[in-house]
Amino acid sequence: MIFLKDNVLLERDLTPDDIKPRLLGHWGTCPGLVMIYAHLNRIIRKTNLDALYVVGPGHGAPAILSCLWLEDSLSTFLPEYPRDNVGLKKLISRFSAPGGFPRYVHSTHSYAFSHLYTSHINAETPGAIHEGGELGYALSVSFGAVMDNPDLVVACIVGDGEAETGPTATAWHAIKYIDPAESGAVLPILHVNGFKISERTIFGVMDDKEITALFTYASPLICFYLSNLFAVATDTKFALSQTCPISTMILRPRWTGLLEKSRRSSKLLDQANPS
Repeated sequence: MIFLKDNVLLERDLTPDDIKPRLLGHWGTCPGLVMIYAHLNRIIRKTNLDALYVVGPGHGAPAILSCLWLEDSLSTFLPEYPRDNVGLKKLISRFSAPGGFPRYVHSTHSYAFSHLYTSHINAETPGAIHEGGELGYALSVSFGAVMDNPDLVVACIVGDGEAETGPTATAWHAIKYIDPAESGAVLPILHVNGFKISERTIFGVMDDKEITALFTYASPLICFYLSNLFAVATDTKFALSQTCPISTMILRPRWTGLLEKSRRSSKLLDQANPS
């Protein structure tokens, strides 16, 4: 979806003409978003959990759109993207292309305005309550969604580049305003893939002890480290089971958070192209 404008099913050998002239979408964040989406969906279907998935990392739209297409939710609202070969070709070739999907709605980025296309989840995406391109606000949006909504759980994934922003650094403390007697729960998931748009991230160069100490100090947050599929399934299930402490008296309940550490994009690229 990020790279191809034609030959999306690889029915012939790739040529330079098959590649989009401008590549929008961050490969480093997309695999982690898909993995969390899949395991949250499994838990939702198994337990009938009332949940939202708020995605903060910029340029992560390919991950979410692909999941919406695979589960055939996209065609309910956008029938031009059915779950068949025709729909897949349209989804991939039109992504971040002029007149494609998602279309420009609002962005502070000058290139999004000038080219009228974006690689962020926006208001046009079914179920979206947050525009992923304006980094730093996903956590605040998530806490706002659960206030006075005691049955709702919001899994909010924060990119490690996004986590360096001032709004996100402040938003971690919003957990102190959540009373489990009257509001729902937020499950923050810090996705550390090690890189942002220009260089390595601060969290990407911190060891596990540093990160654990930081979040234990900043808020009553427990971190779990996700390194493989089994760990993702186990830790996500356990973390969700701990997000709703039953209490009407405790003013500062202890909440849960996840930290997803995926393989760095540079290593993946090195393996794909050893030269």
